Amino acid sequence: MPTDVERWKSEVYGNEIREHLLEFAEQGWDSIPEDERDAWFERFKWWGLYHQRNGQESYFMMRIGTPNGVLTPGQTEVVAEVADEYARGPAENPIFGNGYVDWTTRQSIQLHWIKLEDIPEIFDKLESVGLSTQQACGDSWRNIVGCPVAGKDKHEHVDALPVAMELNETFKGNDDHSNLPRKWKVSVTGCREGCGQGDINDLALEPATKEIDGEETKGFNIRIGGGLSRNEPRLARDIDVFVTPEQAPEVSGAISALFRDNGDRDNRYNARIKFLMDEWGAEKFRNVLQEEYVDFELETAGEDLRSEYSYNSGYADGGHSDHVGIHEQADGNYYVGLDVLVGRMGVDDTKELARVADEYGSGEIRITQRQNVIITDVPEEKLDALQNEDLLDHYSPDPHPFMRGSIACTGTEFCSLSIVETKNRQVRYARWLKENVDLPAGVEDFHIHLSGCTASCAQPQIADISLRGMKTRKDGEPVEALDIGLGGGLGENPNFAEWVTQRVPVDEVPGAIKNLLANFEERREGDETFREFVARTDEEELAELVEPEETSYEDPMMHNTKRTWYPYADDDGLDASPAPTRADGTPIASDD
Repeated sequence: MPTDVERWKSEVYGNEIREHLLEFAEQGWDSIPEDERDAWFERFKWWGLYHQRNGQESYFMMRIGTPNGVLTPGQTEVVAEVADEYARGPAENPIFGNGYVDWTTRQSIQLHWIKLEDIPEIFDKLESVGLSTQQACGDSWRNIVGCPVAGKDKHEHVDALPVAMELNETFKGNDDHSNLPRKWKVSVTGCREGCGQGDINDLALEPATKEIDGEETKGFNIRIGGGLSRNEPRLARDIDVFVTPEQAPEVSGAISALFRDNGDRDNRYNARIKFLMDEWGAEKFRNVLQEEYVDFELETAGEDLRSEYSYNSGYADGGHSDHVGIHEQADGNYYVGLDVLVGRMGVDDTKELARVADEYGSGEIRITQRQNVIITDVPEEKLDALQNEDLLDHYSPDPHPFMRGSIACTGTEFCSLSIVETKNRQVRYARWLKENVDLPAGVEDFHIHLSGCTASCAQPQIADISLRGMKTRKDGEPVEALDIGLGGGLGENPNFAEWVTQRVPVDEVPGAIKNLLANFEERREGDETFREFVARTDEEELAELVEPEETSYEDPMMHNTKRTWYPYADDDGLDASPAPTRADGTPIASDD
């Protein structure tokens, strides 16, 4: 039997949701029938809106899609203006204040505390500069990711940006591909580092060459079925297909249609294409694609370039590969990558980012999959002045490894799925580690990813140290806790982290990391990386090397365990929540 979600989608879905959404916005929060809210909240995702967690009724997270992470001149300023005017809530975050922008691991933008009644005005402002929330969520083509400096990188094998943009233009709003069995994540990359992270996407186009009609042709090999969520991660699998840039949209559409027609609509837990690949295998998948969905002869896979992949690899590669720092572009200008700790930037800083990009570059900003931002097109003679800007004191192009390597998802601050607080905690972890822990000699990259649940939005399985939200008891009291995994990474030969220790109280995690790194340094062979060390050490020994311990680190959120309406509010009990609220933010009484 089709799931409730499939039934709701069969009634109203895709582009037609917008009309209903705008009607609800005009009439206010109370106009959504209480017994229909689950259905409408599921549909609203297609237009980039997630209803926030329990205790925050009537508030939404809004996701803005930025294909390949590109913000064209003028767009960043409008994002900051929208966040300033509409993304302020009834409580303040003790680290980030009230009003901020989140840069995401899928090169998108998220805003919080959005009121339903403000959505028409927000849509108008965003669309006036070419931005949209369309299909930023929901069972459809999500934001297309890729190398954040595509078209700028002097080392790229093929410029993938036109392909990513054509896919976006072709499939966003396309009714034939608007209602898929589940989310559809696409990566297109042509760079040598592999920073499109194709291995963890549903559809990956990766750089390759193939001799066709006696000529070497640049294009893409195709992989299918990667993903991290649900405790069942998969690496995308090679289906032995090569496409030219010109063929990419047609073949990508054919694969999307195959998924639309054959994905599991009876069980949402089995609906991602990775499970169809498990069932069919690569050979059958390719055969069905060729026989039923493509009307020309598919080329077999070309020679891939994976041997050069270094992004999120965890292996020494002669330098950083995360695009943070100052790098020369193919045209002789420079791009400057800024480290944004856990991806969150205040409204005023986002406005400054737009100004600085206009003054020193072309006004363009690129977002990376490590939650950072890049200022492009900076002439060499402006680099010194740019580096003297105050903004770069807070968002460094040369950050400490613990700052550089930190990623965190939204967490219980807003998310209904998360089990623990994440953003503020990872900031506190990184700061404590920077002050109290010395990395072994030569270790310049060290990734710690904190995800609040198994949805894996912080991509924990591909980090040196993976942290995943749980609960436990300490001294008889319920506390927030983290599972600890080790040694994940992508690169030429990707693998997922080994989960070696479970349910560590959150205040003991920094001590565990400190002790683990000391044990690594003591047992290290030569200049091996942490990932190499983990790979040669058995899981039982790794668990013994973690050694959780209380330290000087203090965690004010550890007793939260999601029993509050907002984890940082002075009066944080669920009964103290002001939600739901009217358009002006005043509470709606229960008897209204």
